Amino acid sequence: MSEFIFDAHLDLSMNALEWNRDLRWPIDEIRRSEQGMTDKPDRGYNTVSFDAMRKGNIGLCVATQIARYVKKENPLPGWNSPQQAWAQTQGQLAWYKAMEDVGELTQITNWEELNSHLEYWKSTNDPKKTIGYILSLEGADSIVSIDYLEKSYEAGLRAIGPAHYGPGTYAFGTDSSGGIGQKGKELLKEIERLNLILDATHLCDQSFWETMDIYSGPVWASHNNCRAFVDHNRQFSDEQIKELVGRGAVIGVVLDAWMMVPNWVRGQSTPNGMNCSLQQMADNIDHICQIAGNTDHVGIGTDLDGGFGTEQCPMDLDTIADLQKVPTLLKNRGYDEKDIEKIFHLNFLNFLKKTWK
Repeated sequence: MSEFIFDAHLDLSMNALEWNRDLRWPIDEIRRSEQGMTDKPDRGYNTVSFDAMRKGNIGLCVATQIARYVKKENPLPGWNSPQQAWAQTQGQLAWYKAMEDVGELTQITNWEELNSHLEYWKSTNDPKKTIGYILSLEGADSIVSIDYLEKSYEAGLRAIGPAHYGPGTYAFGTDSSGGIGQKGKELLKEIERLNLILDATHLCDQSFWETMDIYSGPVWASHNNCRAFVDHNRQFSDEQIKELVGRGAVIGVVLDAWMMVPNWVRGQSTPNGMNCSLQQMADNIDHICQIAGNTDHVGIGTDLDGGFGTEQCPMDLDTIADLQKVPTLLKNRGYDEKDIEKIFHLNFLNFLKKTWK
């Protein structure tokens, strides 16, 4: 019997709209359609489709909206105004709704909907059963002004990361440094008022600690690994992990190779050459469990097809369905069935129960 999986971070709409992938196609069909394309480094190497999710028993995920607003001095790719970024996220929302209309996805916004989806997934043998998704915003720059957050909440948004890469409107993200400022404080206050889940992923160290000082609502980290293995600001230090554990957070372990093995060089390193495998995923899971002293604060947040494919993920993973190899790796390390159940879905489900009930 395969393990039911909750994946806390998938950029589904980004793949549909920016990569022009029809996720209703099987993996090999998407790969074939991209042969010879060179506009993005992961062309022909995708790992996620609805079919592959069903095969891997991934019946529930946190699915993102993502659109970075970049100021003129920011060299990162993105939109030139927050209004354009907002419009991009609304296009992504429209795609999720279109997928609901054809029975591929169902949006989950509260505990009753979550419970009934879990019952449905358990009791249905339909090979094309509907996948549940919880809407999250990765980086808050598309929130033009604070009142836009309530609009997003009304459209089903239930989690939000204040920053992504670089300096943002509300906080500083990966590869930048700075605090959250007045706008960031206002955003955190509104996140708390709406009972949205704050996603601590991507916050730079200063913004992370300033956020922890003033925010007391629900917090998780959808896709983050440990700095103990890859010494880079994108990963959490042991102190940050302890802080999140103390707040009842769950940390989703991520499968982007550069966050799994040290000294990865994008575009040059290969998973085989760097010996990057699902064992490193197990290492990160185990490290968080050792810090917590239990198995209650770690989950799965793969980020698969988040701008990379099989060229930059574990060598023993061909599609997202291969997550089903991980329970055996954990059993070999002494984790029992109950622990594995917690890591693969229960920890995030218990977090949502506590947040939403």
